[in-house]
Amino acid sequence: IISGFVLLIQWSSPPEAIERFKSQEIWLAPPQFYELCRLCNFSSLHDLHKFSSDRALEGCERWLPVTLTAADGFIQLLPGDELYPEDPDYTGEKKITMSTDKMVEDLMKEGSIFHRIVIKNTHSLAVYVNIQAKYKHMNPLMINTDSSNYNSRL
Repeated sequence: IISGFVLLIQWSSPPEAIERFKSQEIWLAPPQFYELCRLCNFSSLHDLHKFSSDRALEGCERWLPVTLTAADGFIQLLPGDELYPEDPDYTGEKKITMSTDKMVEDLMKEGSIFHRIVIKNTHSLAVYVNIQAKYKHMNPLMINTDSSNYNSRL
């Protein structure tokens, strides 16, 4: 027990957690935000279980998000994105940094093949995916926390 700290655990559905993040009640790291967006594809725990059972033997892909620093934010690039490096620095030994003087909006307008998380600040995230998921996996719903216009199925 750590003196002075109180741990509260509250169950939230994926859309509820995203709304709580959006209202700044909680904070989510980009990978957890991405996975909650993926979970929004399922209307019930039964549907999620069936999906995971059906694709269990298909395999999985190792991912390393690569951060691109833009003039007004960050983009976490994921495998399949047109800006994702061919040889990502999996160990951190190369100390590769990706940056540009361009604005995030300009990078989005210039691009056409997306698998990325756009980060404007700690409570402004957006997921953009228009590639086919590998291994019969499910892409996340494209959700932008700056907009309430997203279609969760939960």
